[in-house]
Amino acid sequence: MQKGTHLLIDCREVDRNVCLDDQLFLNGMADAATAVGATVISQVRYRFGDESPPGFTAVVLLDESHCSAHSYADLGLVALDIFTCGRANPRDILAILCEKIPLGKVSVQEVARFLLPDALPVSLAAAVAKE
Repeated sequence: MQKGTHLLIDCREVDRNVCLDDQLFLNGMADAATAVGATVISQVRYRFGDESPPGFTAVVLLDESHCSAHSYADLGLVALDIFTCGRANPRDILAILCEKIPLGKVSVQEVARFLLPDALPVSLAAAVAKE
């Protein structure tokens, strides 16, 4: 058992114009999260200024955790982060994002968060129980 699932998503070969469209990502993440039953609490985006390479950061805060995007437009890269607990499945959010936004070549790492003692190996569960 675990308390949440965290997806770390690397998108390569993303069109430069997509990498600069912070509003597209902000709307896409909020709409996708809402579509799978998550509750959007807040949204913020920031397009990098003259001192930074072109790109943006966008974050959608959820009652269930968060979705975020960080782009490197000159390199065609977008890093997405989707973490949920409860009933909202982060893979469902990602699937909707892939339908709405051309994300290029996508690779995903899935991390189980806050493993509960009954899901840990016996030696690790004993160590956690002592804490």
